[in-house]
Amino acid sequence: MIALALVLAALVRPSPAEAQPTGRLPRVGVIWETSATTASPARTAFRQGLRELGYTEGQNILVEDRHAGGRLDQISTLAAELIALGVDVLVVGGTIAARSTKAVTSTIPIVFTQAGDPVSSGLVASLARPGGNATGLSNLTSELSGKQLEILKAARPQVSRIGVLYNPVNPANRVALAEARASARTLALELQVLEIRQPNELARTFSLLKTRGVDALLVLSDPVLAPIYDVAKLTIQSRLPAISANRAFAEAGGLFSYGPSFPENFRRAASYVDKILKGVRPADLPVQQPTKFEFVINTGAAKALGLTIPPSLLARADEVIQ
Repeated sequence: MIALALVLAALVRPSPAEAQPTGRLPRVGVIWETSATTASPARTAFRQGLRELGYTEGQNILVEDRHAGGRLDQISTLAAELIALGVDVLVVGGTIAARSTKAVTSTIPIVFTQAGDPVSSGLVASLARPGGNATGLSNLTSELSGKQLEILKAARPQVSRIGVLYNPVNPANRVALAEARASARTLALELQVLEIRQPNELARTFSLLKTRGVDALLVLSDPVLAPIYDVAKLTIQSRLPAISANRAFAEAGGLFSYGPSFPENFRRAASYVDKILKGVRPADLPVQQPTKFEFVINTGAAKALGLTIPPSLLARADEVIQ
């Protein structure tokens, strides 16, 4: 009898969409801070995560994508547009996107995928008990800047002045900059901080770098720097060894990347969506931290910069791009 009961229970177990009213598919809105092209790897990973949980787009779930193209002031408008469509969950990227979306709705669940410091930025009350309508994944990039400076110093020991691309509007960047300054004092480095608030300021900002006499560049994680291929190209043109938390930076021709896997964070975000659609409150879903960090070296970039990568760094790399 017990075995028969278990079989019957398995047969009547609800599908992911059954928590929704009859005839209505759950609808998820995804706000990408970047362009469609730049978001592609993470977009693919998010869909993969949904498929792993039994969702098939168009059959038992609908996914609505919106792209801000680096224009952070557009995120609240995109959020309002998705809310008007009747989405059940909103998935966003980093701190600014999450805060902009929370300002639009205090009831629709929000899943952030790469918030730098969700507690200090006010997104959640605590990592264990978020409270409110937002939860998700922190990418810890605000705590990586010190490690990234160490990598630059190891690659070019004579470096003394490092430029930092910094968006002061991003709360996570303020934490990252404080971490970088503390590490710079330990490493006897001078930081030259250059503010950048819009993607169209890239060329002007790099021209300023030339006048500051910097030896290398730290690219803080920010949607403003989402045209990562342009950023990588400009670092080579400016002959600057540079590092970013975004793996796509090294893949696009930049010298180093060190940080969590952004696509992996989006894949894991699918599990939050699944739980929320099944009735779990965001307030009760703990914020997760990255489980894997990747160090990628582009030796083609090193060659273009006339730089020899020390064997000790090559041995630490998770991947070397030729």
